[in-house]
Amino acid sequence: MDSGNVSWILISSALVMFMTPGLALFYGGLDSRKNMSNMMMMNLWALLTVPLLWAAIGYTLAQSPFDADFLGGFSNAFLSGLSITGEDGGGTLATFVFLAMFAVITPALISGAAAGRMKFRAWAIFVPVWSLLVYVPVFKWIYGGWLGQRGSLDFAGGTAIHVNAGVAALACVLVLGKRKGFPHVEAQPHSVPMVVVGAGILWFGWFGFNAGSALAANGAAVQAFVNTFLAGAAAGLAWVVVDLFSGKRATNIGAASGIVAGLVAITPAAGFVAGFSSVWIGLIAGVICSFAVRKKTRFGYDDALDVVGIHFVAGLVGSLLIGVFADPESLGGTFMKGLAFGGDETLLIEQLLANGVTTVFSFVMTTLIVTALKLTVGIRVSEESENAGLDIGEHGEPSYS
Repeated sequence: MDSGNVSWILISSALVMFMTPGLALFYGGLDSRKNMSNMMMMNLWALLTVPLLWAAIGYTLAQSPFDADFLGGFSNAFLSGLSITGEDGGGTLATFVFLAMFAVITPALISGAAAGRMKFRAWAIFVPVWSLLVYVPVFKWIYGGWLGQRGSLDFAGGTAIHVNAGVAALACVLVLGKRKGFPHVEAQPHSVPMVVVGAGILWFGWFGFNAGSALAANGAAVQAFVNTFLAGAAAGLAWVVVDLFSGKRATNIGAASGIVAGLVAITPAAGFVAGFSSVWIGLIAGVICSFAVRKKTRFGYDDALDVVGIHFVAGLVGSLLIGVFADPESLGGTFMKGLAFGGDETLLIEQLLANGVTTVFSFVMTTLIVTALKLTVGIRVSEESENAGLDIGEHGEPSYS
């Protein structure tokens, strides 16, 4: 890699790292004030533990060798072989740290679903175990492994990150159980400005998330950057319009949620679509996710901060729409065409397979992990702690005096 490419990857890595505290603010503002410190700590825990796990064993199992079918080996364990003196001048080491930031934010996404009722001790164990047993193999299958070899596409993690974490969130809350009083007593967002600021940080960081996934300062990075900008705006607009036509008022929470849904949806497609396709993807995701969030009470699962309705649903929508809007001719790529550009159903079938495998594997494995924690250390805080708030019960550290 030349210095320009390495520079862009390092900048993108910093942008993606910044997304985790941004996510903590976004989730924290959506949660009640008595759980703010707990939400911050759940996200910080991912930043404290996952990078070390990724450096020790996660990266090598997820990427070395790149073309292994199901799981990598140990050639890069404990950063072995990753050096600035290699033939690529440190490019592989730059890629390692970029992917480490993805590994951090993926389990952090799950925290929003379990907000207000999960023991921090259980969360502390869950994050590294889930990262190693669920995230690492799925990442490998998508990027270089058997699903990627078959032809499925995932530019920046729509399947490997958002579908994966979103369905894991569903499994987690089904084992964890509902919050006290749900759905009749629903916790209200305690800080709308914090939600908007958090969404803004996420949008800012997402340019590194998606455009950085080109792993070069090139045309693909530019296209991914533009797509990220347009899809986020389109989905935010769609969510607000749906609210207005449904008899509701336009809200900052709705706009921020729509923006995040659009960013999630364009993530798998960012480097595979061009022209106005990103706008269509954003509009479709904004509409579908706004309805998905409203239906959670009908389906009876208590996803506190709508991780399933936004990350799982939008990730799935965006990934499947690659099968419609993939445009290799405009991007100079060799991947399959989408239906809208003269392709057949092959790519859509591969997208369905990759997301189906990810959904089933992640749901089953997450259920087993959380059930094991429930039977050992316990996963649910006491009723007294839930009433008083996890800031006091779990950390002894109120966010507000």
